[in-house]
Amino acid sequence: MTSLATFTVHTTRKNEWLNISGDVRKIVAASGVGEGICVVFVPHTTAAVTVNENADPDVPRDVLLALDAISPDRREFHHSEGNSAAHTKTSLVGPSITLIVTGGALLLGTWQGIWFNEYDGPRTRKVHVRVLGEAI
Repeated sequence: MTSLATFTVHTTRKNEWLNISGDVRKIVAASGVGEGICVVFVPHTTAAVTVNENADPDVPRDVLLALDAISPDRREFHHSEGNSAAHTKTSLVGPSITLIVTGGALLLGTWQGIWFNEYDGPRTRKVHVRVLGEAI
């Protein structure tokens, strides 16, 4: 059994994390898959997706600070759109994650959440979710 769903996120600034855990959980629940996997894919070159702590709002801020230290905006970049730092951050974090589905729900740790990472906002972005596995 397989299902594909797409939803839209609206970001308000550069370097923003949005918790999309609820959206992905609803898609998994509606898929009818009881045991399998869920792939979350972001089809953008200046946005990414990751799993990280969902309890302390300082964690996304701290990770963004660390990514800015690794890939700051630089005058030496040649890309004409001026967003090379965003492309680099996206390459470091990645465009997709794969999660386990068991008992018809996502298997995440107590403190884990799914985060959409915007590095070049504000933008309107798409998130694709593919759920594969055995029916409930």
